[in-house]
Amino acid sequence: MHWMMAAVIGILGGLASGLFGVGGGAVIVPMLMFFKKFEIHLAIGTSLAVIIPTALASVIKHAQAGNVDWKVAGLIAVFSIAGAWAGAALCLKLDAVILRRAFAVFLVYVAYKLFFRN
Repeated sequence: MHWMMAAVIGILGGLASGLFGVGGGAVIVPMLMFFKKFEIHLAIGTSLAVIIPTALASVIKHAQAGNVDWKVAGLIAVFSIAGAWAGAALCLKLDAVILRRAFAVFLVYVAYKLFFRN
């Protein structure tokens, strides 16, 4: 049954990625923690490994529809590499409880801003 839960998490994460532009942090990390009982650091690392093929599949579909600004995407990508490196280094230094709580606050904040946006 191990592969079945991974398949469900993958399908839901991929669906969320293509539908909302999210998947790793917002969907896969919590599902790995809840359903697979992964510790948060392992869930984050595993989720990051999944992002590349998931994002590639989604961006191809969105690009076909003309919904990608390649100049902006390229600029953000360059700076995201530095941010991701720093964020991963910080993540590895944080205690799991602190990281879990910070992640929960982040998700609640994003949900609030999206729900009440004009």
